[in-house]
Formats: sequence, C-alpha cells, structure tokens
Amino acid sequence: MRNLKGLQDFVSVSTVHWRMGKESWHFEKDQNSDEDPLFNAKFLYELYRKVDPNYEENGRVVTVPLLWDKKTNMVVSNESADIIRMFNSAFDDVGALQGDYYSEALRTEIDAMNDRFYHSINNGVYRCGFAKSQEAYNQTYEELFDALDYLEIYLKDKHYLVGNQLTEADIRLFVTLIRFDAVYYSHFKCNKKQLRDYPEIWRYLRELYAKPEFVETINFYHIKYHYYESHPSLNPSGIVPIGPEIDFSL
Repeated sequence: MRNLKGLQDFVSVSTVHWRMGKESWHFEKDQNSDEDPLFNAKFLYELYRKVDPNYEENGRVVTVPLLWDKKTNMVVSNESADIIRMFNSAFDDVGALQGDYYSEALRTEIDAMNDRFYHSINNGVYRCGFAKSQEAYNQTYEELFDALDYLEIYLKDKHYLVGNQLTEADIRLFVTLIRFDAVYYSHFKCNKKQLRDYPEIWRYLRELYAKPEFVETINFYHIKYHYYESHPSLNPSGIVPIGPEIDFSL
C-alpha cells in the first residue's frame, strides 16, 4: 500500500533482521536488514518501551510492522490491517498518488472477503503450523484447503477479488499466498497442494507479483530464513532448505 500510494517520501522504512530470537525482533545491518536509525536500538522492544516502560511485563507481543511517529516519538499502530487503511487515505491531501483501495462503494464486499480469508488462509497457515494437537491441525488443515478450493473456483475469469479492480482484499491475501509454496507448504505442514497446483490462484498470484509495487516489497531470502531460523520448535536444526525453485513469470 505504501508503494501503491507513492508514500516513499512520507514514510521511511527500516527492516528488522529476519531472525527472530528469544528477545524477538532485532536490528542488524545484514542482507538488506537495517540498524535502527532513530535511537540505535538493538531490539524492537526498546522502541515499544519508550512509549510504555513496562511493555513486556504487560504480556503483549512485540510485533511488526510498527508505524512510528518520528515527531512525537510515539507508536501510531502495530496492526497491519489498520496501517494499510491509513496509507490508503491519510496522505491524499498532501501528495499521495491517486487510488482508493477501500472505496466506500465496495467496502461491504471487501470486508466480507477479508473476513472469509483471514481466519481460513491468512491465519490458517499459522494455525496449522503451530497446532498443539493432531485434532486441531486436522481441522485447520481442512479449513485452509476448503478455502483455497473455493478461491480457485471464485477466481475463474477474475483478475481481482472485488469489483474487477485492485483493492485492499487483494493486498491482504497476496502477502500470504506469496509465501505459501516457499514456506507454508513445508514448514507449516500445509502440504495437500502447492499453489502451483491451482491454475486460477497461480495465475492470480503471478499477476499481482508482476506489479512493480508488489514485487519490490518481496525478499524471499528474508522470508525463508525468517521462518526456518526463527521457529526452533518446528525446525530444531535451523537448516534452511535451498528450494523450491519458483517461477513467477507470466
């Protein structure tokens, strides 16, 4: 959304290191990750503590993305769904590019799509990966692939989810789909099918990935190394698989 709205000069980006250790996200200059340019913090929780000194003691999770106001030194939001809504319209009067990806006329349909796929797909892959019982895994697995089967049928003759135009719903779904074959299929045991086995979903995903505003945000090195190195309960060896080889070209 930042790229689509042309907000690069309004909102700078610092990328945390892909490996999430015991102290959660950290800053380190390495393979397109960054040091903290504001306070030279080592860990992201240090920024949270500048707002709330007792942050960790409150039992809340240090998460990314974190939208930070550099003038007031305050957290604006750490919820991606809220941040993309802000980016969609908050800068329209000060030079953002044209484009409304949560238009009033389509909001009911966009919200319905978000609701339909968040639990079953966006969060479904995590519910599979971190299931604490076979029963919980089995149920989530079926929900995930039922949703993908539905999506495959729904996308017939469609380039976008809502209104024959790019919307927030596509952006939210893309960030999960783009990681599916590379990570979720194996690491999170979502291995009934790869997305490449779904012709319509695969076409849809590649069409989105072909957009410069989308592809510029994707770093498969970070994606793969984050998941395989940050979850010792799922991958005790920390070995990152070399494959798969994925061709996203249209």
